Formats: sequence, structure tokens, C-alpha cells
Amino acid sequence: MMNHIEKLIEGFRRFRNNNYTQNHALFERLAKQGQSPKTIVVGCCDSRVDPAIVTDCDPGDLFIIRNVANLVPPYETSGTYHGTSAALEFGVRHLQVENIIVLGHCQCGGIRALMSQTPGVESQDGFISSWMKVASHARNRVLSRKHEESLEKQSRACEQEAILVSLDNLLTFPWILERVAQKKLALHGWYFDMEEGDLLRYDPDSNRFEPLS
Repeated sequence: MMNHIEKLIEGFRRFRNNNYTQNHALFERLAKQGQSPKTIVVGCCDSRVDPAIVTDCDPGDLFIIRNVANLVPPYETSGTYHGTSAALEFGVRHLQVENIIVLGHCQCGGIRALMSQTPGVESQDGFISSWMKVASHARNRVLSRKHEESLEKQSRACEQEAILVSLDNLLTFPWILERVAQKKLALHGWYFDMEEGDLLRYDPDSNRFEPLS
């Protein structure tokens, strides 16, 4: 039986023989001219939700930033390592993208752990609990409205609420706020419901996530 690494190698061979060969001009142009994506997607690490697959994009279309629970931390300069912030800086200030999409999804493990206070996530000796504090405001908002609801309903609500927290946090970055004010950059909150195959977009007028279709 083929192990998983062998499966990946076989997958690369198919990619090389099919996709790469059929789109050789595209890959050649990308290699020579570099990247010029118009959109950043802040997505989750979840293996089931690949932003490029969900949006059926070509290589070079998206500048993708992935982390646990697709969170954007607030702007701050203390500490040492800021992977998500550094990627945002590169995409906005150097690539000069025109859109940032925060792409959440249903059944997010990070959000469920936050809502359920799972042991290990709350422990202070790991990385996850500290990272998920970025979404603590989303958790508090959901619990204030849905404290009697099931964990499933609370988690789904928090998945969407956390997107709004990340959109707010994006505006704490001065060079993002500046470009938004100049109407050179637009921010979007999207939510992928893999159970129904729906993609929802946050509508600030209705304060709801509405189906894109």
C-alpha cells in the first residue's frame, strides 16, 4: 500500500505531466515576472479548506496567509515573531493588493476549542491558547447572546464573529487603514459552509453573512 509521502510524490508527477504542462506559459510568466496578486486571503490551516480550491483560482491569483482559525492579530510591535503581520505587510505595502479577504469556515477546530475551553488550549505552556486569545472578544460576544445555546451553535456563531474581529484588527495596521481610507484597498469577510457547499459574505448594512450566490 502506498504511504502518504508516496501519494504526494505521485500527485506531483501528475501535476507536472498535466497541469504544469498544459499551463506552461502561465508558469513561465510567473517565474520571469514574479507575482502580482490582487487579493490577500487570510485562511485557516484546516486541511479541508484550501482558499485556492474553494475559489478555483490559478497560481499567482491569491496571496494566501494561513494560520489557526484564520485570525488577524491587532497591530503591535512588541515581541519577536509576527508571521501573519509580516505577510500582511508584504502583501499590502509591497505587492499592493486591492483586497483582503478573511475566510472563515464551519467546523473550525480552533474556534470550537476556544468555545469549549478544551484542556490543552487553555494551558499556558503551549502556543495555541495564546494565539486563540486574538478571538476572545468574539467568544465573549457570542456567550453574551447565546449562553444557553448548544456548543455547536455557539461555535458556528463564533466562527463568524471571529471574522468580524479580524476585520476590525486589520484596521489597526496604519498602512492598511491608510489604503482603505484612500479606497485603494477593500476588506471582506467570507465564510465557507462546507456542509452545504455555500460561500457567505458579510454585509455591513444588514450585519449578517449573506450567500454570495
